Amino acid sequence: MPVCRLRTLPRTKWSEAAANAVSVNPANQPDGMEELPNADDEDGYKLAVDVTRYWGKNGVKLTVGFLDNPPADLCARILEHLNAWNKDARVEFVASKVDPQVRIARLTDRESNGQGGYWSYLGTDILLAKVDEPTMNFEGFTMSTPEREFHRVVRHEGGHTLGFPHEHMRKELIARLDRKKVISAYMKSQGWSEQEVINQLLTPLEESSILGTPGSDQTSIMCYQVPGELTKDGEPILGGLDINDLDYAFAAGVYPKTQA
Repeated sequence: MPVCRLRTLPRTKWSEAAANAVSVNPANQPDGMEELPNADDEDGYKLAVDVTRYWGKNGVKLTVGFLDNPPADLCARILEHLNAWNKDARVEFVASKVDPQVRIARLTDRESNGQGGYWSYLGTDILLAKVDEPTMNFEGFTMSTPEREFHRVVRHEGGHTLGFPHEHMRKELIARLDRKKVISAYMKSQGWSEQEVINQLLTPLEESSILGTPGSDQTSIMCYQVPGELTKDGEPILGGLDINDLDYAFAAGVYPKTQA
């Protein structure tokens, strides 16, 4: 089963991305971080994940464009699933043909130099992506794609664009993984490099970057499914197939519909 590869900006933009995130929403700077570290530091990748990318308590309205001219019914269907996040949260994705902030493509590896599959940039990072390039990809999606995949994939990538990281990056879930087995399995099944597997599955989030959830939720839409043969205890990490009640509550906490 294809999995999401959270897209990060080039390393040369990591400091700019962190500063941009804090400019858009000052609450993105973790507690206790007096100044943003330099992306050239040895701990540079941690900068990319520890500074959060949320849009702010006033909610978010993002314009959406489609780069490969898909049929109108497919565009509407994707937008409908992105907007599933607004059930309890002040979130809106709206179609636009003029300078859209969210740019959706359906690229394959062959036509995009290995950038096919399912992915999105995280939250405010979409503002720094090149304006003629996608910020989100749904390889192969058509109106014939099963409805369950729109729930599993489109809603997951929409969560990333809202700034929600991967739930399986919580320390307690990473602690359950057999590192060597995970690296080997994902290099084989996803075609990732060893470093990509480490970045996507084995680099824990700081607790300061996680809002409103006291523990991990392995049925979150933002959580990968990891089979039991890759965990130390032999028990799978279940993974989420749709936005669950805790996801909705989390989104409502980050983007409340009513202001204090």
